[in-house]
Amino acid sequence: MSHDHIIAREGWGYILFFLVLTGIAYYFEYTVAAVLLLMICLFIVFFFRNPARKPVDDEFAVIAPADGRVLSIERVIEDRHLKGESIKISIFLSLFNVHINRLPIQATVDWTLREGYSFLPAYKAEASDTNVRNYLALSSAFGRLLVVQITGLVARRLVCWVNAGDKLPAGARFGLIKFGSCTEIYVPGDTTILVDAGQRVRGGETVIGRFDNQKMC
Repeated sequence: MSHDHIIAREGWGYILFFLVLTGIAYYFEYTVAAVLLLMICLFIVFFFRNPARKPVDDEFAVIAPADGRVLSIERVIEDRHLKGESIKISIFLSLFNVHINRLPIQATVDWTLREGYSFLPAYKAEASDTNVRNYLALSSAFGRLLVVQITGLVARRLVCWVNAGDKLPAGARFGLIKFGSCTEIYVPGDTTILVDAGQRVRGGETVIGRFDNQKMC
């Protein structure tokens, strides 16, 4: 199924619901309510926008998997997929960011896993370990990567469109998070990181790191 529509399919149910409510309010001459409902409807259209992005033509580049602000960059031990020292980059998505998630590099999906139970604000450090989240394990020509979609206080629905075995190009859309959250990416520990905490990034476009061209697997 194609996921390149200008408005993500997952948004149309919300849009139609508020359009109907707006029509009902207008019909019964509840003007203020109709205007408020129409504004909500327009915001939902804005939220589920799905713009085309053109990744940089550089096979060694690691591209941001989401729009937003870089919360933190940490060296960690990632034992689910990379099995060793890794660099974790956390990106916070506000309500006003595009919420489509994109592949950081050309890769094959090894597995996906959904777990977690809480809905803490996505900017809290503990949200990474307890919030409902979806793991996307990838294998590339430069090694393994892991992308994690994390819910937040408002964002309580994760959508993942890909499955194990799928081979996808850099920048390919793989899912979305509804209504503000966090996306994390784990890369090998020897990756050169090209962004700083606090920096704004664009999913599918901003180069956040680069692999050494001498270490292709």
